[in-house]
Amino acid sequence: MDKQYEIRRAESDDAKDIHGVLLAAFEEYRQFYTPEGFLDTVMSEDAIKKRMKEMTLYVAIDQNGKVIGTIGWQKVSEKEGHIRGMAVLPEKQGKNSPALALLRAVENNARPKGCTYLTLDTTAPLKRAQSFYKKHGFKETGKTGDFFGSIVYEYSKFLC
Repeated sequence: MDKQYEIRRAESDDAKDIHGVLLAAFEEYRQFYTPEGFLDTVMSEDAIKKRMKEMTLYVAIDQNGKVIGTIGWQKVSEKEGHIRGMAVLPEKQGKNSPALALLRAVENNARPKGCTYLTLDTTAPLKRAQSFYKKHGFKETGKTGDFFGSIVYEYSKFLC
C-alpha cells in the first residue's frame, strides 16, 4: 500500500462506506446547506450506486480495508472532466491524507480519455477544500451557479 492507504475504483459494495465518508466529512457544514443540497452532497447508498453508473468513483482504503476517502468524476465535454463528491474522513485529513492521491487518480484517468482540463464546484464555507484545490493547481474561473439555494464557485485546472 502507498503511504497508509491504496486508491482503487469504487465498487457497488462500497456505497455504504462512501456514504459514511461523505456524512462524516460534510456534517460540520450541514448548517450551510439546504436540506436538498445536503442530501445531494451526502447521497444515499442508492444514489451512490446510481452515480457509479454515470461517473467514475474512486475510494481510498486504509491498511484495515476501511474506506477513508472518495472522489468522483466524469467527462462532460470533449475536453472537460468534472469532479464531484470529494471527501476524506476528518481524522484522515491533513498530513498523510489520501486527498492528493485521489485527485491524481482522477487526473491520470482523465488525460487518456482526452480531457485537457478538470472543473469542480465548491461552496463558500468549504475554505479548507478551496485551499487544497488552489495548492494543487486549480484556479477560480469566476463562474458561479446555484446549488439548491447556495452559491457554488467553479474551479478549473489544466492538465499537462
